[in-house]
Amino acid sequence: MRRVLLLCAVCVLLSGCATWYQRSMAFQQAVGDGEFEQAEKLLKKDKWQSRKKNQILYYLNLGYVHFMLGNRAESNAAFETAERLTEEQQKNALTEAAVLVSNPEARAYKPEDFEVIMINVYKALNYLLMDNMEDALVEARKINIRLQQLNAKYPDHKNRYQRDAFAHLLMGLIYDAAGDANNAFIAYRNAYETYESDYVKNFGVGAPEQLKRDLLRTAYTLGFREELAAYEREFGSTYQPETGISGGEAVVFWLNGFGPVKNEWGITFTKIDKGDGGVVFHNAELGLNIPFFWADGYSDSDRSSLADVNVVRVVFPQYVERKPVYAQGVLRNDEAVYPLEEVEDVNQIAFKCLRDRMVRELSNSLLRVAVKQGIKQVASKQNQWLGFAVGIANALTEKADTRNWQTLPYAISYARVPLPAEGGRVELEFSGERVPVLRRSLEFPTTPARKTRFAVYSTW
Repeated sequence: MRRVLLLCAVCVLLSGCATWYQRSMAFQQAVGDGEFEQAEKLLKKDKWQSRKKNQILYYLNLGYVHFMLGNRAESNAAFETAERLTEEQQKNALTEAAVLVSNPEARAYKPEDFEVIMINVYKALNYLLMDNMEDALVEARKINIRLQQLNAKYPDHKNRYQRDAFAHLLMGLIYDAAGDANNAFIAYRNAYETYESDYVKNFGVGAPEQLKRDLLRTAYTLGFREELAAYEREFGSTYQPETGISGGEAVVFWLNGFGPVKNEWGITFTKIDKGDGGVVFHNAELGLNIPFFWADGYSDSDRSSLADVNVVRVVFPQYVERKPVYAQGVLRNDEAVYPLEEVEDVNQIAFKCLRDRMVRELSNSLLRVAVKQGIKQVASKQNQWLGFAVGIANALTEKADTRNWQTLPYAISYARVPLPAEGGRVELEFSGERVPVLRRSLEFPTTPARKTRFAVYSTW
């Protein structure tokens, strides 16, 4: 009997420890190989990804696949479904109870803050590529609303990702292309301030030079002389209005590589008794103290479980970086070179967001594990094999939520390049340390003066 139970335990544990990336390996491999039609087929056949609790991720990936296939309407339809499901999310008491005795994967996937913003970013890019400026503006306004909600979500500034500089920059580009110089200036200004105040410190990304030029240009166009003079002093340059323009411009976005995937890691805590007032679990390595005070509303079963446990190991999601093969990109047009400047380090934002969230949610994870350990000890006192079975169930269910939107880019860059009135070709060039230089070209149709075309190119 004992041998059978041990064999069953090993089999169950091996089958239940796969991460989300490992479960969706075939889909991820197809995406990595650029086989997006195959990726779509695999996604639609994957019953695990389409389960109700995973539906948001399913539609995020479906929207991405259609984006890469150039199916703009289908892509936005999938992103709109993901957006709606995100907005409808509410806590469910039964689900939260299930989480307490299992793991966070029991609840529906809740996108990270930056993933929510990226839904509207992708939708806006789709509309821009369809030359649908009106709906792109709608997405720009929605981005602004979501950013305000995000900023209000952390009044105590415990999260480093409270404002998205690239989202503000994208709003500026859309307003600019639509001829709304006033709102473009405001968005550019907000983007610049966010880069300088948040992004340099937290993510190592400063304001791109093209943003500075656009900020000077819109200030000049609007007649904001004081603002123009202030920015000229700050940037150390003098704005020179362009003359003799016959054609329009192209704004090219470069989506480079893939963002990180989630794995899991563990933290061990030891209990420190605090008398009748509660207990504190301590981790010396990280200098973490997680208190549980009975006055906070813990039930008798929670108190009993915590009282019976001296050492607890908690698992938590951890990002694993996927470094892209290309590190630099430029555009070439009539011998002129325009560097693709990084505007969003999705990889860094993901790591910092998860770290901030871990600190806030660690107490819930610790309570979950302590309760499960307490249940095991109670069961062991009644029957050794019952305690063994409960321990196996605990080991099986105790895992981190490793779900995340794994088709997001590692980083986003952009450049603005002038176009001749009769249309033309723009050359792209990407380089990395150990790969051959990749050269591609983009064709643009006849472009009237002051008209802005948009293009997106992805490398992986």
